[in-house]
Amino acid sequence: MADESGVTLVRQGQVATITMTSAALTTRVKSDLLDAVTEAGKDSGVRAVVLTGTGKAFSVGQDLKEHAETLRADATHAFDTVEQHYNPIVLGLATMPKPVIASINGLCVGAGLGFALACDLRIASAKAKFGTAFTAIGLTCDSGLSVTLARAVGAARASELVLRANTFSAEEALQWGIVGQVVEPEDLAAETIALAEKFANGPTLAYAEAKAAMAVSLSQALAAEGAGQARLGVTKDHRNAVEAFLAKETPTFEGR
Repeated sequence: MADESGVTLVRQGQVATITMTSAALTTRVKSDLLDAVTEAGKDSGVRAVVLTGTGKAFSVGQDLKEHAETLRADATHAFDTVEQHYNPIVLGLATMPKPVIASINGLCVGAGLGFALACDLRIASAKAKFGTAFTAIGLTCDSGLSVTLARAVGAARASELVLRANTFSAEEALQWGIVGQVVEPEDLAAETIALAEKFANGPTLAYAEAKAAMAVSLSQALAAEGAGQARLGVTKDHRNAVEAFLAKETPTFEGR
C-alpha cells in the first residue's frame, strides 16, 4: 500500500511497518492511515506493527492550513474528523490484537503524540522533540491524550504538559515515562525492527488479551474529548489562534 497519500504500509515477515511520509495530518493522510492501521490489525500473518514517520517529523498533528480552511467554511463541522478519523485510528492502535511500537524519529506533537501514546511501546531518536500543543491553539486534548498521557507520566505532570504546551526533549520523555528507550538517530530503524521481531515471536494471544484489558476506558475518554473539541472549535479564541499560527504571530486569547 503506497501512493501520494503520505502513508505507506510495508510487511517484512511477521512485522508490518506503517510510515507517515507526510508530517501533517490532512484528511487524505488520516483516511489512509486509518486504512493502514485497520489492514495491519486484520492481517493474521502480522504479529507486530511499527508506526513511524520520516525525516524530521514523526507527526506534527493536524494540518492547520486545511483546518483553517474548514473553520472558515463551516466551524460547526470542523471537528467531525475527531470521530471520523482520530478516534478510530487511536482505538485501532490501542486495541489491535498484537503489539504496536511507535518509532519516533522526530517532532511528535498534538495528535502525533496521541498516536504514539496509543501504541504499546515507544522508542525515540535522541533528536526527537515532543509537545501536547492543543491548548496553544485554544483546544483541549484529542486522540486519547487526556487518558494516555496521564497514564504515562502521572496526573500532575500531564496537567502541566497540557496546560503549558511547551515542547520537551527525548531525554525528558524517557525520564517521565513517555518513551521506554532513546537511541541515536542512525540506530533507530535497526533497534525498532529488532524489538518488533522479538514481539512478533512472542505470545501474541496473551498480548492481545492484556491490551484489551488495559484499553477499557479509552473509548469513553475519546467520546468526551470529541465533545470538548466540538465546543471549543466554534470559539473565537480557537479561530484567532489558528490564524495567528499560520501568520507566525502570537495568539491573543479573550476567553470566548
